[in-house]
Amino acid sequence: MDKEYDFIVLGTGLKECILSGLLSTNGYTVLHMDKNGYYGGESASLNLNDLFKRFKGESKADPSLKLGSSRNYAVDLCPKLLMASGNLVKTLLSTKVTRYLEFKSVAGSFVYKQGKIHKVPASGSDAWNSSLLGWMEKLRFKLFLDFVIAYDYKEKKTWPNKMDCKKATMSDVYKYYKLGENIQEFVGHAVCLYLDESYKGQAAHETIERAKLYAHSVARYGKSPYIYPVWGLGGLPEGFSRLCAVHGGIYMLNKPIYKFVFDKDVVTGVESTDENGKDKAIARAKLGVLADPTYFVGGEKKASAVTEVKQIGTVARWINILDHPIPNTKEADSCQIIIPSTQLKRKSDIYICCVSSNHNVCEKGHYIALISAQVEAKTEADAKKELKEAYALLGKTKCEFFSLDPVYTSTLDDKGKLFITDSYDATTHWETTCREVLSMYKRMTGKEVDLSINPDTLGNEE
Repeated sequence: MDKEYDFIVLGTGLKECILSGLLSTNGYTVLHMDKNGYYGGESASLNLNDLFKRFKGESKADPSLKLGSSRNYAVDLCPKLLMASGNLVKTLLSTKVTRYLEFKSVAGSFVYKQGKIHKVPASGSDAWNSSLLGWMEKLRFKLFLDFVIAYDYKEKKTWPNKMDCKKATMSDVYKYYKLGENIQEFVGHAVCLYLDESYKGQAAHETIERAKLYAHSVARYGKSPYIYPVWGLGGLPEGFSRLCAVHGGIYMLNKPIYKFVFDKDVVTGVESTDENGKDKAIARAKLGVLADPTYFVGGEKKASAVTEVKQIGTVARWINILDHPIPNTKEADSCQIIIPSTQLKRKSDIYICCVSSNHNVCEKGHYIALISAQVEAKTEADAKKELKEAYALLGKTKCEFFSLDPVYTSTLDDKGKLFITDSYDATTHWETTCREVLSMYKRMTGKEVDLSINPDTLGNEE
């Protein structure tokens, strides 16, 4: 403990574990600590008894609910699906963390329109069979999809109507292909996973690349672009923690942080307890300290005297245990449903993520469905009113758990070498999180993460 490291990492959420794994595999010395006695932080997976303790203050589930054995559950506090060809899969492959994990494809990707659930079309055949599109829309979307798949910015012949997509806006591209608001809505929110409509006024290149990633990911498994780890997401932070340890990283759980140590305005270490947990000791950091925002709010606020984070919103998460698949998803054992903000006249989208006993996260014949969204409400009752249309899609539930979680972001620049990750957002996919992790690694080291590996090799690693 009383030593010097390149970096000190506080918190074992997935973001922090990915970064500590990347740092250690690239030759940096890392001390990774957590004030909790378990891995995962706000992205942990809990068994049934721990779930009841956390949300209801009860030691175990009521037997009359007939939910089965507690140990058969691994319920994610912040469930998110992995894009099959996305950056998280590339990170898993490049670091070889996949050797510790097993994945299954997610059965369906859906979007909500006018009270009904529709499969998100991601291929020509999907477009022709989609109830989401009219006849002319199917033809136009097929032409747009052909363009997306063939698009290569380096090849001008693939540009739409000779438009430079790093200058032309996405609205310009939509207009060229005569795509109306209906198609724009599901392309922007359910395919490209934008949180609002502002992308339309930005350069089209990023949106086209996102659409291409979605289509490529669907092509890998055929049902949806998403995959999910067997036994839940809790295995991801543990896998990256193991990676870090293999490369010399030091891990310590149950380590309170009493204060951050500064030399003028630059963080140089943290004060905690020694290896015996009795006396105070200081660990030094040469290049910086990374922490999740929970170290600067609540009971941990005393760890520092500055206002390092600010609240920028509130996310509602509504965990539901079902004994049936979500209706109108063609009996899918797992799926994601996105309700675009424009459908309910909201400021942000609502997300539904569902996994099941086929992923070894609950008792056989059961399903875990989570509704999440950024909300304006201040109380549980008002937040549930905001989410009532999403809740109505689930059908009858056996048990429910609800939370309102503040979303924090850092107020600091990088000069002080104190790096703070953002709270997890409402999305039920990892793409926004991955972008933050890659950006944070560059801020901390000045280097890019090498993601040149082919994601199609997932499942074929030695």
